[in-house]
Parts: sequence; structure tokens; C-alpha cells
Amino acid sequence: MAKESVKARQRKREKMVAKFAAKRATLKAEGNWEALDALPKNSSAVRLKNRCQITGRPRGYMRHFGICRNIFRDMALDGKIPGVRKASW
Repeated sequence: MAKESVKARQRKREKMVAKFAAKRATLKAEGNWEALDALPKNSSAVRLKNRCQITGRPRGYMRHFGICRNIFRDMALDGKIPGVRKASW
């Protein structure tokens, strides 16, 4: 499980990216690179990291569900994810 400070930093970046998204898009379209440099670094979308919604784990992330593989397996076995069950053939 990730530290709370790491998860909080990620949430802060997500808010900042959403806040400056329109402004960044217009500055990029205009080609105003000096103004883009003046914006906060954390407002760039490339600084976001895919993390598990529950644990904050950065590895083994499944985009479709928004959680890591460990939590996905536990939830699938408990029947908490609709339409997902253990394979057997």
C-alpha cells in the first residue's frame, strides 16, 4: 500500500491538470511556449501516474477497472465486480 502522502500528491496533480487543461490546450495551439513554461509543472498531464484507486499501488494497474491486479483478484473472487469470474476450462 502506498503512503498517504504519495496518494495525496497524486490527487493534487489530478486537480491541477483538470484546472489548467483548457489553458494549456490554447497555449499549445498558439505556440506560446514561454507562457507554457510559466505554468506549474504539476499541471502537465504527463506527470500523472496510473495508480490503484484503493491502495495507490503504481504497478500492475488495470486501466479498465482503475485498480491494481491484487485488488482486482480479491474483488473478483469475492464477486464484487459484475461479470467477472474465475476462468475454468
